[in-house]
Amino acid sequence: MSSDDEPGLVTKTYRTVTPRYASHPDNEMNLIGITYALLLLILIVPLLPFMVVVWVLTRVFERIGRRDGSEETDAE
Repeated sequence: MSSDDEPGLVTKTYRTVTPRYASHPDNEMNLIGITYALLLLILIVPLLPFMVVVWVLTRVFERIGRRDGSEETDAE
């Protein structure tokens, strides 16, 4: 068994000139991400009604096309 005073195998072989990296929060990048998300939200929310109308019209035209297409294949 090893005591707490004695370094382990990994500690013994860990040799470097640079100091160890201590993790820290990156507030600047968080602010950029939040700003980007808010800008996308500001752009998409006003366009959302138009996107819904286009989606509904696409679904309606697909159903009309399928119905008309099925009648043509039955006639042949």
